Amino acid sequence: MNNQTFFYPKLALSNIRKNGRVYVPYLLTCIVTAAMFYIICSLADNPGIGQVIGGGIVRAALSMAGGVVALFAVIFLFYTNSFLMKQRRREIALYNILGMEKRHLARMLFWETACAGMATLVLGLGFGMLLDKLMFLLILRMFGGGVPLDFYLSGKAFRNTGVLFLVIFLLIFANGVRQIQFKSPMELLQESRAGEREPKTKWPAALLGIVCLGAGYAMALFIKNPVAAVALFFVAAALVVIGTYFVFTAGSIAFLKLLRSRRGYYYKASHFISVSGMLYRMRQNAVGLANICVLSTMVLVMVSSSLSLYMGIDDIARAENFREIQLTSEDYSEEAGTRLKALTGEILAEEGLSPSGEASYALLGFSVLEQGNDLTAGGKEASILEMNALRTLYVMTAEDYGRLTGESLSLSAGEAFLAGAPGSRFREGSVTVMGREYRIAGIKKKLPDGVARTAGNNTYSYLLVVNGREEFEELNRMQREAYGEYASTTELIYGFDVGGSEKLQSQTADLLFHRLAGKTEDGGAELPVSVSSVAGSREGSLGIFGGLFFIGVFLGVLFLMATVLIIYYKQLSEGHDDAARFDIMKKVGMSGREIRRSIHSQVLTVFFLPLAGAGIHVAVAFPFLTRVLSLFNMHNVTLFAVCTACTIAVFGLFYLAVYRMTARVYYRIVR
Repeated sequence: MNNQTFFYPKLALSNIRKNGRVYVPYLLTCIVTAAMFYIICSLADNPGIGQVIGGGIVRAALSMAGGVVALFAVIFLFYTNSFLMKQRRREIALYNILGMEKRHLARMLFWETACAGMATLVLGLGFGMLLDKLMFLLILRMFGGGVPLDFYLSGKAFRNTGVLFLVIFLLIFANGVRQIQFKSPMELLQESRAGEREPKTKWPAALLGIVCLGAGYAMALFIKNPVAAVALFFVAAALVVIGTYFVFTAGSIAFLKLLRSRRGYYYKASHFISVSGMLYRMRQNAVGLANICVLSTMVLVMVSSSLSLYMGIDDIARAENFREIQLTSEDYSEEAGTRLKALTGEILAEEGLSPSGEASYALLGFSVLEQGNDLTAGGKEASILEMNALRTLYVMTAEDYGRLTGESLSLSAGEAFLAGAPGSRFREGSVTVMGREYRIAGIKKKLPDGVARTAGNNTYSYLLVVNGREEFEELNRMQREAYGEYASTTELIYGFDVGGSEKLQSQTADLLFHRLAGKTEDGGAELPVSVSSVAGSREGSLGIFGGLFFIGVFLGVLFLMATVLIIYYKQLSEGHDDAARFDIMKKVGMSGREIRRSIHSQVLTVFFLPLAGAGIHVAVAFPFLTRVLSLFNMHNVTLFAVCTACTIAVFGLFYLAVYRMTARVYYRIVR
């Protein structure tokens, strides 16, 4: 009875040990995925994260990243287990032939799955708890701050990890039982020895893939408006992913058959073997190649974007404030402006400080749709097609423009000065704003510094300078009528420099906020004002973008691990399929050198085709991503280009290292 009880557990452990070459990478992947899921859930649940600047946003982002990791774990571990089962079909068939019934095989699979699940949870949670503190300290280091915290164990993260991986392994076990329950031993043996039939050329699918890729690329290249870019980012990404799968599965077959039809190319020993070999197995190959291409693209985009945001924190902080300290009030009357300056001067004088480079102006900004020389109300419910014509129109008086820029403008009633990057499009001498026509007295392509920093996405923003407060108020009234509850608020902006260190600037900004917006005896505010500074923006950006960079690298490592495992199993599977074929080639007279050249040609093609595809995806998406990043006030395209190039270079080197390691496995099998 005792021997019977432990027979299946011992058999399961023996099978895992004998199949170590395929089981060990799979188990390592399960353990690392479990550890990473625990870490990201624990960080999202860690109260210490909320104590740092931007911690609330980072905790929300970590929770979302946890959902991504959970979905990834279900799909990827289920997918990689199918590779493992394919390599074991012959072994399972032999067990069946030797007398084990289907129910006995199911018990064996249960214990194998149980052992894998137990190792995953014990080691994964163990490593996760050990690395959790290190990851927390790394995030704090990125934030530039420190929060003393005792060792934290998250019961919620522990429970979530256990439930998730229990469900995953139950699904894996059910799938394994399904595969052996409805197939005879002979069918399993035939499947383990069977090669792929020559796939048919599916021109409709190939053309659909090209159309999807073309549509995704067109959106990336021709959508210029950052708001539209964000709204359509996932649509474009979905089209590219769908197009990638169709192009690899159907387009690659059509391309290989085209190569085969070229006799001068095809009837060479190395080309003949590599083209025919890939063609007959492309149905299986293509999905793996597409997976590698998509995962590689995700790694490159996530890491390069989050790295550029993290490295560009100083640029972003300066872009958000046109002076070292900036005060903003919704009361934009001239009286309020005078009072604000006076109170600020008094407070600064008490601290022995004096403002320099002062500038103040009232600014109104609202959304418009550009239709020729008409700027009409839109944006509240803009359609997808209209989003690319969506602009932000800022309005300012000539007097305020002079105070901000030092330039004197003389405008009559019905005249306006237009500034903004696309301003040169208005060549007919007039512009109509919400039905009100203005004669253009002058055009300047560049927005003034203060407005440009307020605009953020200033490439698609205009500044309309009108002659006085009467015209200003009329446009304000018109936009309020057009947008109702969605109408924009006019603001008074006052900025100045105080010099000194960032610490002094931050302390001065805090002092001004508490003194100006402090509570009076009647419960109201002394002056309803918000205060920002370059130093404060840098601290806030460091907290947010440091956390996003951590998440980007974290998910990048996870997807990179998936890429490595897919490549490894692919090489293992290909090696077993090719071993007999290359043995026959030796017997019919092919030299070892010719066989090595053929192997090298095939492996290089299979390996670097996905990397080339990922490189093309990233190159096409680059201008699209720059527009998305501009909404975060990241306008340093050169920095983003350098970060992208460095990410591609490092990933390429890593990819090459993986190629060398896995190619050795392939060569050992086929030789």
